[in-house]
Amino acid sequence: MQAPTTRYTTAQISMHWLMAVLIIATFIFGSYLEDLPLSPAKFQLISYHKWLGIIVLLLLAVRVLLRLGKRAPALPASMGSHARAAAHIGHAMLYLLMLVIPLSGWLMSSAYGIPVVLFGVLPLPDLIAANPDLGEQLKAAHGILNNVLLVVVIGHALAAVKHQFIDKDGLLDRMSLRR
Repeated sequence: MQAPTTRYTTAQISMHWLMAVLIIATFIFGSYLEDLPLSPAKFQLISYHKWLGIIVLLLLAVRVLLRLGKRAPALPASMGSHARAAAHIGHAMLYLLMLVIPLSGWLMSSAYGIPVVLFGVLPLPDLIAANPDLGEQLKAAHGILNNVLLVVVIGHALAAVKHQFIDKDGLLDRMSLRR
């Protein structure tokens, strides 16, 4: 049995912040792409967006492996049962969305019959057969899931700020790059 710790490992912390930056960048990039007129340049930018999504998916696998190898630090004793439950549900939602959103984008590409080619050289398999009607549904789902992620990320950040400046319980130190 592992002894309790008050901090995540340096690898876990680095992965958290790297993925946070990538997810925010991918979200902003995807939002920007929506309003562009169809053009070869837009298709190239969509490819970059897909690459970022696949990278997030791959990093999620690494992050889960790191998490399986090292337990999360204990939550502050001052947190009540409702706050603990909210924290666990919020983290589960983040992990689920980090999995489902890139997969929904990949499924959407497959349904539209547009291959995902990582870095322009590594073709990834289609996950489903081409079906433009399903592609439209997956596009809508991808958008909704991203909006849910935005809400969950904002809630996650606000909870961290609350713990840092109102509760002053040191919770944010668990994920700080500073020692």
